[in-house]
Amino acid sequence: MTDTEINASRIPYASRRWRVVDLVTATAIAAASGLIFWVWDFVCTAPLALFGALTPGFEGILNAFWLFAGPLAAIIIRKPGAALYAETVAAMLELLLGNQWGAGGSLVVGIMQGLGAELGFALLAYRVWNLASTMLSGALAGLGCGIYYWITNPGWGTLRASVYLGTSVVSGALIAGGLGWALYRMLLKTGALDHFVSGRR
Repeated sequence: MTDTEINASRIPYASRRWRVVDLVTATAIAAASGLIFWVWDFVCTAPLALFGALTPGFEGILNAFWLFAGPLAAIIIRKPGAALYAETVAAMLELLLGNQWGAGGSLVVGIMQGLGAELGFALLAYRVWNLASTMLSGALAGLGCGIYYWITNPGWGTLRASVYLGTSVVSGALIAGGLGWALYRMLLKTGALDHFVSGRR
């Protein structure tokens, strides 16, 4: 059996309960992600302007660098709530470190992204843990991000809002979901996940 074939339907329900190691690992992922989010807050200014100049709303393609914490934590921890927890804690750390976005553009949007990432696995009843489910999680995290900025930018026209929403979803699926899966596979090879269901070979 490969790791992609392992799913929660083969795991006793009790194992879905969070252990100390789950909380510590999810927090570590969130902390590292939050630092990356914060660095990207300052690095992203020029790329966002460049992509937005190409086509208004196209800058959403760069949102993946704020979306990967949830899918990554979920694919490793494989417990309900892992995606929401990691994305929210990462966003909170990003906010505490200080940036130009404030509470709304950091924590509130982070919660919406986390809810989207969580929904990706919840829709599959927390039974499917593979590249496709991780990409779905990333896509829905992107959807949450896109909806937040659509709501908070009432001056956007329908075309710009639609492009932003679409590129955020694509970014979340291909980059955040794909990156989360790639990082998971790298950790799997090191043996660092031996204490998790996701570490079974």
